[in-house]
Amino acid sequence: MRSQPRNKRLYKKALEILSLSRNISNYLIHDLAPLQSNGSENPHIYFTGDIIRQSDALAPKIISAESQIFQDDRIKHAASLFHITNRLYKHCERLEQSDSNGKEFLILLRKELRKFKHLQHKWMMSL
Repeated sequence: MRSQPRNKRLYKKALEILSLSRNISNYLIHDLAPLQSNGSENPHIYFTGDIIRQSDALAPKIISAESQIFQDDRIKHAASLFHITNRLYKHCERLEQSDSNGKEFLILLRKELRKFKHLQHKWMMSL
């Protein structure tokens, strides 16, 4: 299995998204961690972990898709990456609806995800 990606721009963007999502999650956790007035926890706090988990899966999926021998397997891994990217985008939208001061950062993350999707589409055509 290859350890270095062929498409370095896509891989670099995936690493940028991972770093950005970790920083955003760390910022949002402090806003969402306190209990609500009724004593329950904020349901949006779980999305902060989801964006980290999903952004952490982007870079390894790129490498695993590129390292497959057969084109059908490459396409399956690329489709999985596409699914992860869409879910990450949806979780960002849901976090924007939370009562937090970090909404501006989520807009930035979604902008970077749109750039990633554009690169991803070009990459999928080259597999």
